[in-house]
Amino acid sequence: MELDMETTAASIGVSVAVLRFLLCFVATIPVSFLWRFVPGRLPKHVYSAFSGVLLSYLSFGVSSNLLFLLPMLLGYAAMVLYRPKCGIITFFLSFGYLIGCHVYYMSGDAWKEGGIDATGALMVLTLKVISCAINYNDGLLKEEDLREAQKKNRLIKLPSLIEYLGYCLFCGSHFAGPVFEMKDYLEWTEGKGIWAHSDKGPSPSPYGATLRAIVQAVICMAVYLYLVPYHPLSRFSEPIYQEWGFWRRLSFQYMSGFTARWKYYFIWSISEASIIISGLGFSGWTESSPPKPKWDRAKNVDILGVELAKSSVVLPLVWNIQVSTWLRHYVYERLITKGKKPGFFQLLATQTVSAVWHGLYPGYMLFFVQSALMIAGSRVIYRWEQAIPTNMGLVKKALVFINFAYTLMVLNYSAVGFLVLNLPESLALYGSVYYIGTVVPITLILLSYIIPAKPARSKARKEQ
Repeated sequence: MELDMETTAASIGVSVAVLRFLLCFVATIPVSFLWRFVPGRLPKHVYSAFSGVLLSYLSFGVSSNLLFLLPMLLGYAAMVLYRPKCGIITFFLSFGYLIGCHVYYMSGDAWKEGGIDATGALMVLTLKVISCAINYNDGLLKEEDLREAQKKNRLIKLPSLIEYLGYCLFCGSHFAGPVFEMKDYLEWTEGKGIWAHSDKGPSPSPYGATLRAIVQAVICMAVYLYLVPYHPLSRFSEPIYQEWGFWRRLSFQYMSGFTARWKYYFIWSISEASIIISGLGFSGWTESSPPKPKWDRAKNVDILGVELAKSSVVLPLVWNIQVSTWLRHYVYERLITKGKKPGFFQLLATQTVSAVWHGLYPGYMLFFVQSALMIAGSRVIYRWEQAIPTNMGLVKKALVFINFAYTLMVLNYSAVGFLVLNLPESLALYGSVYYIGTVVPITLILLSYIIPAKPARSKARKEQ
């Protein structure tokens, strides 16, 4: 069996560990499908937990489940023992544990060399454990003091241990997300909320949406396998890269980021299929007539939305969508002082948390600091565009195009740090294109103080 796996892995150009992970990862689709036929609430929770444990064992070995056990127990203990502060306690304990694992395993190096370990799954688990504790903490607060997301997701009652384990280890999202809320998991398991029988008809069929996600995954993997031989990361360290001129280097950086994204598109498409076929991916009905089912809860990326983004501001809404939502609800919004507007501090703090969540490599830090600058610069261009009077349509369209080109350039420039990870190489590659993706956003931010955007007033208002 091992020999067969070695032969198969060699034929597709991956390690045995990665092949084993991919097989288990794809297996989450049929395993999630079988969840639909498990009778009763308790058996469903047991099935969710057991299937996650089993697939983790088959993919990563016994040690992976031991790795997951500590943060789950710490989070649950905090909820049981000290509810008033269980959210903040769990946040720091879970992130501290994750950081320790990042330092010990240094997974980024393994991933670059084609290896795999359980820290990716631990990253997803960390967000689940924290959100569950924070939402249980929110259950103590007055409803009028809560934001809409807090009202929707807060937990009044402590979940049982088996409910908690089922939520944390549900195989459909265990390996690569998407992250979802404990309250949604409980309502789905119990057939309540949007999963209850309604006048809009019986529970919607997931099979069409699942097939679409699987087809998308196959296309994404095909695109990645086609592009990666032409744009390998090793090219950055080859003499030929240094021989290229500025535009050739910049275009190669763009294509490197573009190529790498298709790997993530594949992973998230498989996760989407797994969540949809289980039924958990259902997120309500459209307002059309007749109403159609929506499956947004499973969606983690909008491929065209990323590649054709008109502004950097929309990227968190279309890339790693559920993690971006988690960061907005559990970091960004909770750093806003009541009665005040959010600013660059909230944005930078959120991006820093995201960087630490990914790992402690300098390349991650550079990427997410760059992301904060990129978004801030894009907002400047957008405000200038909004300040242009409607009768200057050509100028407005030019600024829209500039924002689009700016987003593409800075995103793929910034992604170099995310891909190569180490500090000297990241800085050298940024320097090879004269730090253009850093200089331009900072210049825009500074220009916003010299050329402030004033809202355009209509002619009618001027006459008044």
